[in-house]
Amino acid sequence: MTAAFPELAASILMLPPGTALDGEIVAWVNGRLDFDALQQRLSAGAKRRAALVRELPASLVLFDLLTIDGRDIRQEPFDRRRQLLEELARNWQPPLELSPMTDDEAVASDWFEDMSAAGIEGLIVKGASQPYVRGERIWIKVKHRRTLDVVVGAVIGPMRQPEAVVVGFPDDDELRIVGRSTPLKPAVARALGSLLRAPGGTHPWPEVVSPGAVDRFNAGRDPVQLTLVHPTMAEVSADVALTRGAFRHGVRYLRLRPDLDVPVSWLPQVSR
Repeated sequence: MTAAFPELAASILMLPPGTALDGEIVAWVNGRLDFDALQQRLSAGAKRRAALVRELPASLVLFDLLTIDGRDIRQEPFDRRRQLLEELARNWQPPLELSPMTDDEAVASDWFEDMSAAGIEGLIVKGASQPYVRGERIWIKVKHRRTLDVVVGAVIGPMRQPEAVVVGFPDDDELRIVGRSTPLKPAVARALGSLLRAPGGTHPWPEVVSPGAVDRFNAGRDPVQLTLVHPTMAEVSADVALTRGAFRHGVRYLRLRPDLDVPVSWLPQVSR
């Protein structure tokens, strides 16, 4: 991440030695959070990176403190970690940002309604006495939309400029096609295409499927040609309408999730 976000790396080096924090990299475009801007930053070549630092500046929003002065404080209650984080943040300047926090339910309700206009999806609810536990979901996410982590196993159209993504869910240890996305905007398609790669082995899906496999309302049309890709986790937004466990309508692609691992049983198998 250092090469893609040099301004963040420089700011992090100003923190006291022995400090570890939890946060998220964000980019603001026209007053809204923009995941596509982050993907552009991640996929840019060396010649383009310097320009993107100016055109699409990023921020690091920090919301938890894990170690301070080399001391592990993950077992400390959240309210104590937050107090120490706020003390640490007193002299911060952009691109380092402290995530807002409140214990007032009315304020949180206003945030939930008002901040969605800026692309903020919702709230994270934490217990004041909770420790920081890696890998366990002890916090509650409250979102406006239903967002899901799925597997992108193929696209429709060329890999570098896909028209839509084809997504899957597990079904008896198999990766089953459960739908496709709505058409991708050109900028989104280019950003996504730069991150996809070929399977490199025997893929769990065929290259041609029936139209009903990807679109429940187009069962009478011609077979659909898939461009198979290496299965990668992604986040999509979908309505709650399902038919036999598959999406009834097209999902909206949000972003790839390279931070999430795809189970080995779903990956292309290479013969030895």
